[in-house]
Amino acid sequence: MHVRVLAFAAVREAIGAASRELDVAEGARAGDAWRALVEEFPKLRETERAVRLARNGSLVERDAPLRDGDELAVMPPFGGG
Repeated sequence: MHVRVLAFAAVREAIGAASRELDVAEGARAGDAWRALVEEFPKLRETERAVRLARNGSLVERDAPLRDGDELAVMPPFGGG
């Protein structure tokens, strides 16, 4: 399956791009896509505990199933005021 990953803040810096195309196995879950990114970009381990995932614009847990063509946003914590 083909998933488009959108990267923000520290995640964007770690992968060197705002988005990335990712191929995952049929039946993959959001956490599987995250682990594939961490495997390719080990620096992401630093953000692992705080990263939130959103599938097609809605926050999801890591066990959320993915479908071919989904967009998965990977977001570290945001600060602001």
